[in-house]
Amino acid sequence: MRRKTWAKGPESQTIEMLNAALRIVQSVPYRVTVRWLFYRIFPLGYYPAGAKGDKGKAYKTFDQTLCYARYGYWNGWRPDTLADDTRAVIFRAGGYPSKAEAMGALNERLKKAAEAKIDHFHRQNNYIELWYEARAMSSQFKHYTKAIDLVPMSGQASFDFKWRLAKSLEESAEIYQKPVVVLYFGDEDLAGHTIQNAILEDVRTWSKAPFEFVRCGLTEAQAIEFDVPPNFEKQGYQWEGLPDEAAAKIIKESVARYVSDDLLDKSSKEGERVSAKCLKKVKRAIGIMGDET
Repeated sequence: MRRKTWAKGPESQTIEMLNAALRIVQSVPYRVTVRWLFYRIFPLGYYPAGAKGDKGKAYKTFDQTLCYARYGYWNGWRPDTLADDTRAVIFRAGGYPSKAEAMGALNERLKKAAEAKIDHFHRQNNYIELWYEARAMSSQFKHYTKAIDLVPMSGQASFDFKWRLAKSLEESAEIYQKPVVVLYFGDEDLAGHTIQNAILEDVRTWSKAPFEFVRCGLTEAQAIEFDVPPNFEKQGYQWEGLPDEAAAKIIKESVARYVSDDLLDKSSKEGERVSAKCLKKVKRAIGIMGDET
């Protein structure tokens, strides 16, 4: 089992650094990342024990030290103390060139708001989520499933992400009041199992809600059955090496063990009927708004 925190507690130099770092975190009204925090603490002369003077080593040691502190709830640190930033544009500009186009867009949004979705999981025997290792395969999982939450891992998940998964499972267990099941799909190699085990270990530790965890693929038996070529970089098999029809079979059969398509379809059609009634009222409201403008 991988080590998660100190065996005997941090050294005095590390304690000073952690306390100073937490004060910085608490001094701003937003959540910060490890990298942001490092560039605030480093100029102040704080270093993890054994890393003074070597910035590269200091960052790696700093990151690991914060992992230990957060996992161990050390002196005010928690798994969700720091943020997990992703590389994405934060869109804030934009709008519409005219009042007429703005009103048209608002009308379309009102129509969308009239759509009523009936959650089929309130009628199923289980609540399930699909977790998978490779974000690149999201299109495949979207195509072969519907009305089920998808959770791509993008490799090793951060503390913050695993903490949010744990709390989300708690919320789902409270909402649905039925067994929670996680169906997992990943590579059949050492790295794939390491990623899976790390996620499962931490989420189980932090989630107060019990849940069943089922590895649905890829397995060595499936790789042999579907003639998946071995990974050319390392020993094992990649999920991406599955023929599409084989991946579809594994995904659909795994989901079918826990989800009734009949209940899902009935819920969807009921939602469509309710939406149609709501849309008539929205259209009347839109007509009134158009007259007033």
